[in-house]
Amino acid sequence: MQIDVRRDWRISARSDLPVNRSGHMFDDGQYQPIVRSEVCSLSAARRVAAMLDLPTESITEGDALPKGWHFLLMGADTRRSGLRADGFPGLGVPMPDLGFTRLLLGGRSAEYHMDIPVGAKVFRTSGITSLTQKSNASGPMAVVTIGHEIRVDGAPDAAVTETQTYILLPGESRFNESVQPLQAVTAARTQVVVPDETLLFQYSALGFNSHKIHVDRSYAREVEGFPDLVVNGGLTTLLLTEFARRELELDLRSFSMKNVAPLFCGRQITLAADHHDKRWSLKAFDNTGKLAAEMEANVNEF
Repeated sequence: MQIDVRRDWRISARSDLPVNRSGHMFDDGQYQPIVRSEVCSLSAARRVAAMLDLPTESITEGDALPKGWHFLLMGADTRRSGLRADGFPGLGVPMPDLGFTRLLLGGRSAEYHMDIPVGAKVFRTSGITSLTQKSNASGPMAVVTIGHEIRVDGAPDAAVTETQTYILLPGESRFNESVQPLQAVTAARTQVVVPDETLLFQYSALGFNSHKIHVDRSYAREVEGFPDLVVNGGLTTLLLTEFARRELELDLRSFSMKNVAPLFCGRQITLAADHHDKRWSLKAFDNTGKLAAEMEANVNEF
């Protein structure tokens, strides 16, 4: 069942506009976009650098926020009483209560229109753009798509537009931990990373994301049926955008990201990149060489 919501949800993110900050559905079955203001602070940007083990003093007020770091501006100050049972806060927009106990990030896409200066005030407009309930071989599920626009104060147009797709599922994870034969990862460029508990905690803290599958090992194992803490889908995206920025020296213009399998704390991840005409294909493989995430990226030519 497809539920139509506000199609033209993008509104000018002025601070004087009346907005519905509750995220509740209106009587006409549409969701009002939520507008909130943030500061892209120097301290927060330097904490991202510290998390990535980069020199913090290299970032100063007025610098362009590196592409991919705008996740700092996507969180929300959800009260503990407003959290889902799994701890997910609803980043920017409360997730509709459809009775599904599990939530996963299916993918995201982003477009960079202009730089966000470190220290600038920004306005973020967020809204549910589609909600679909359906069934497949595994049972009922729902797909919720949320659109975001980030605009720098004083600028007429958005600096970043992003769409996130969340998958809502019932019951326990059906993840199969059976032993898989190792598969070789072949690509023009590769890099190996191993996300540990500290990295998962710091990323979750910086985005104010309290989803328990990323920070509570007993919950991830005993309630959701995973073998260990799950690497944040957004963190996987950040690892790929950082791979593109620092190792490949690419200036991203846009990307489309799809998460196809979970990645786990303490296990090797292989980042891989191939160049096809004017587009880059970036992928993340798990410790067995199985594809876990794939990104198609367009870049600005120097």
